[in-house]
Amino acid sequence: MIVSRSSVPLVLRELLGYGAASAIALAIDVAVLTGLVELAGWHYVVASAVAFICGSLVAYTLSVRFVFRHHRVSRRSLELACFVALGTVGIGINALVLALAIEVAGIGLLAAKFCAAACTFATNFALRRHLLFAAEATA
Repeated sequence: MIVSRSSVPLVLRELLGYGAASAIALAIDVAVLTGLVELAGWHYVVASAVAFICGSLVAYTLSVRFVFRHHRVSRRSLELACFVALGTVGIGINALVLALAIEVAGIGLLAAKFCAAACTFATNFALRRHLLFAAEATA
């Protein structure tokens, strides 16, 4: 059975698209994190913040280009600022989960990163979809 695009609920299409965009952004994030920690000798918390920002810029670009059709904020510069500001919640969750997984649970860096990524993904999708990319345009 072929499922038409119109028969798939918008939120599911956006979730899947955001998932794909996030997977690409996560690949960038992990590459930068690994490079900064293993090649440059940075502490994982600082490296994870830098890597997360790189991934977030990729996620924003892909999100506005391919995922979300509705924008609550009409000025792209303001929308990017809000996207990044909401991402700071993600940075906090990312750092907290990494620290707990590595320092408390003794999980390795990459396994901890994927746990952190799952928590961050869920939070960021919910916040960004509700506050930035809902159907009503306001600003």
